[in-house]
Amino acid sequence: MAITAKRQRLLQLLKEKSFRYSPGAPFKLASGRESPYYVDCRPVTHSAEGLALIGDLYFDLIKDLDVQGIGGLTMGADPIAHAAALVSFQQGKPVNAFSVRKFAKEYGAGGLVVGGVKPGDRVVIVEDVVTTGGSTIKAVNAAREFGLEVVRVLILVDREEGGREAIAKLVPLVQAVFTLTELK
Repeated sequence: MAITAKRQRLLQLLKEKSFRYSPGAPFKLASGRESPYYVDCRPVTHSAEGLALIGDLYFDLIKDLDVQGIGGLTMGADPIAHAAALVSFQQGKPVNAFSVRKFAKEYGAGGLVVGGVKPGDRVVIVEDVVTTGGSTIKAVNAAREFGLEVVRVLILVDREEGGREAIAKLVPLVQAVFTLTELK
């Protein structure tokens, strides 16, 4: 299946399993905002088919970059990063996955960044849904504090509420695979 067909299938899955519209009873978002639109990517990003499609699409977007890692704020970014890392290995261009914890653990090695990266590595930050960009900005800042060079941000669904633009102030290369408009 070609990348364009895979993108169309992933869009179909997101429309069927992740997108909800409720004008009479708006949803409260992580940003604190209320909206009649809700996008929960987990039913797709945690499904076998969704992971396969995401892995192929995200690998296609990063395969020509000189990066050693792909990851973002747990938990939304984790399946995306793991799917892309798996496909990268299968395609002979390994890119390791990593996670940014919401809070540093106070035991073990601690820290916010965990996984297959080390200071100095060039990485791509991923996110499942962006509204204000706050979670993605937290991941970018934590990655940089760890010593990673963030070269690009890839968003599965941009809600088109200013988040992508806020992220672009920190990382000039920000791309959304889909927008809320495409899901409607």
